Amino acid sequence: MLNRDLSLSPILAIRQNRILRNVYLWMTGGLAFTAVIALGVSSNPTLMRGLLSNPILFYGLVIGELLLVMFIAARITRLSPTAATGSFVLYAGLNGVTLSVLFLLFTEQSIATAFLVAAGTFAGTSVWGFTTKRDLTTVGHYAGMAVWGILLALVVNMFLRSPALDYLVSLIGVGVFVALTAYDTQTIKRWNEDAGADMGEDDFVRLSILGALKLYIDFINIFLFLVRLFGSRE
Repeated sequence: MLNRDLSLSPILAIRQNRILRNVYLWMTGGLAFTAVIALGVSSNPTLMRGLLSNPILFYGLVIGELLLVMFIAARITRLSPTAATGSFVLYAGLNGVTLSVLFLLFTEQSIATAFLVAAGTFAGTSVWGFTTKRDLTTVGHYAGMAVWGILLALVVNMFLRSPALDYLVSLIGVGVFVALTAYDTQTIKRWNEDAGADMGEDDFVRLSILGALKLYIDFINIFLFLVRLFGSRE
């Protein structure tokens, strides 16, 4: 048994490094695709007019994104690697369309600054989540519950239009998704450890896509709340 464990441990370490690399590559690719779509849509006056003049279309896209995330999370184990990959790319593209409105609301410089700050914050937090010996399950549980509170506060503030509440919710939002970044990174690490070296290639791809989706959502939300906090209005 001792010899078997010793022989598998290097394989597990290689697979762990590979799956984490793939998660970050897919996440980065998704963010890049989102940025390209957002820039393309925002630079096309016809597309922007069509998007902004039709609230049903815009909110339909937002709802579609939410349903797609739930679909991927619920059916990831039954999706083929191609379907899982396609669903993630579709989600990143839809996100790019809805995020294109940021370029009408905020200056490009403030968007770029928020992105860089979000990238640095995300990277540091993810590294800490991977290396820490502390169990972050409780942190993730409470952060997940806090997301629902944030959503409720955002809906309420659509009617109140309170700058103070908007600032407070955005500040809390950054903290919550920073916590989720650490928790999700640790969770992805545990997924791999639980699967071990016997994980099939299809499961490896599915796990990489699901992990990338989790971290992609964390990053996007950190970025969006930072834009709300510090973005300069057009």
